[in-house]
Amino acid sequence: MRLEELKQALAEIDNNHKAMQKQLGNFAPTDMLFFFSEKPELYRLQQQKWQPILDWAKGVLQIELKTTQSLQVPDNNGLSDSLLKIENKLNKKQFCAWYAAALNMRSVILGLALVMGKITAQEASQLAGLEELWQNEQWGEDKLAVEARQRKADELKLIEEFNLSCAM
Repeated sequence: MRLEELKQALAEIDNNHKAMQKQLGNFAPTDMLFFFSEKPELYRLQQQKWQPILDWAKGVLQIELKTTQSLQVPDNNGLSDSLLKIENKLNKKQFCAWYAAALNMRSVILGLALVMGKITAQEASQLAGLEELWQNEQWGEDKLAVEARQRKADELKLIEEFNLSCAM
């Protein structure tokens, strides 16, 4: 993603807002932060790194967030409605940044934390890639995966800068 693409998305947001909103709502139940590993070492790491973000999100969204260690999607009733309430507090540029970040990381929660300034792009990238980074420690790095992770991190940095320009 380039800055021009973010600006283009912002210019077209009025025409695509409902579709973007729906996509975030449909995507939210399968947020990666809801799915913890069955591997004890990785589970502990996820608890240490992800749980503080989930606790923050509970407060912001005003709902209980359930997680799982299976492939069964946890029943987080009211999540879409809570996200819509938060979205109504964001300006167009912030919404655009949230949307782009959420898709980048497979997490509406991490995207929201980035846009609301709870975490930085670097922290978001590390949290989103936690399982992959853990696997790299176990079995070594794959050059293509490292390059892909760096591209995503660079995109998140761009999204962060785009979002921060909202205050200007």
